Amino acid sequence: MTRLFLVIFAVSALADSSFGRDHSFLARITVYWAHGGRGADRYTRQHASATGLRLKQGHCAVDPRKIPYGSRVVLPDGTSLSAVDTGSAVRARKAARRFGRTTDERNAIVIDKFFETKRQALAWANSNPPFVSVRVIPPNAPAMAKPNITNSQPIALTASQPPKMSGGGSTGAMTIINNASVTGPTGGIIRNPLGRLGR
Repeated sequence: MTRLFLVIFAVSALADSSFGRDHSFLARITVYWAHGGRGADRYTRQHASATGLRLKQGHCAVDPRKIPYGSRVVLPDGTSLSAVDTGSAVRARKAARRFGRTTDERNAIVIDKFFETKRQALAWANSNPPFVSVRVIPPNAPAMAKPNITNSQPIALTASQPPKMSGGGSTGAMTIINNASVTGPTGGIIRNPLGRLGR
């Protein structure tokens, strides 16, 4: 009985620790739009999404079984999309299965990025790769804390005397006066605790 309880506790602890974390997926990124020609359905033309939110740029359609609504999908260029919509072709991974060259690409999830016009959508699609690695941040993920810098000693900078130049001109070099130089046992360059190089 005790072993069964320990196994159940361990499994639930692992499930709780993975729930709420961000995950990376290989995704086939497709586009859809509200205006500008054939390709938009009546719901998209009315900016209606599956969650009831009004569609706008920065939204995307996902398979909610794999990416929960409200998640943020971060593309490799740093663009963050909100998962608010879905569609049958997205859930069936139609574009990945049809256009994937490798097994990984054919098994990729599909994310449909919303644009206001067909021109914007096709311009984006033509200038970006179809398969990319995306990071998915679930809606219940904790916010990232700001870094806390504990060693904040001021560094005084003073202007050094410019060297005498025969051709005229001056240099405005600065010298750190309150930090000791840091050299290694052989006089080479070593890295100090703040990540800057010292000699």
